[in-house]
Amino acid sequence: MYTIKLNNMQFHAHIGVLPEEKVVGQALQIDLVTEIDAEPKDDQLSTTVSYGDFYQHVQQIVTNSRVNLIETLAQSIISTIKSLDNRIGKTTVKIRKVGLPIDGIMDNVEIEMER
Repeated sequence: MYTIKLNNMQFHAHIGVLPEEKVVGQALQIDLVTEIDAEPKDDQLSTTVSYGDFYQHVQQIVTNSRVNLIETLAQSIISTIKSLDNRIGKTTVKIRKVGLPIDGIMDNVEIEMER
C-alpha cells in the first residue's frame, strides 16, 4: 500500500450560497490524498494506479459544478476518484475557499473530507 498526493491544485469556481459567488466565482485550492492498494512489481504503469488522470477529473468536476457547498463538491470529487480504479482506497480531499465574502481577515476557509 502507498499514498498518492496532489497538493494545492488551483481552480476558479462558481460555487457558493451567495448569488455573487456563482456569478463572479472565487479561487479554490484543493488537495487530494489517495491510499493505493497495489504493489508495483515492475516499471509499468499498468501495475499501479495512474495519478495523471486525477487532476483532469477534479478540474472537470470543479469547472462544471454550481453547487452551494464545498462539502458537496468534496463528496463529488471523492466519489469520482474512487470510481476510477478498485485499488483506490481511503481518499481525502481538502478544499480551501480563498477570497471569502466574509467581513473579516483570514487567508481562507478549509474543509476536509475522507471516505
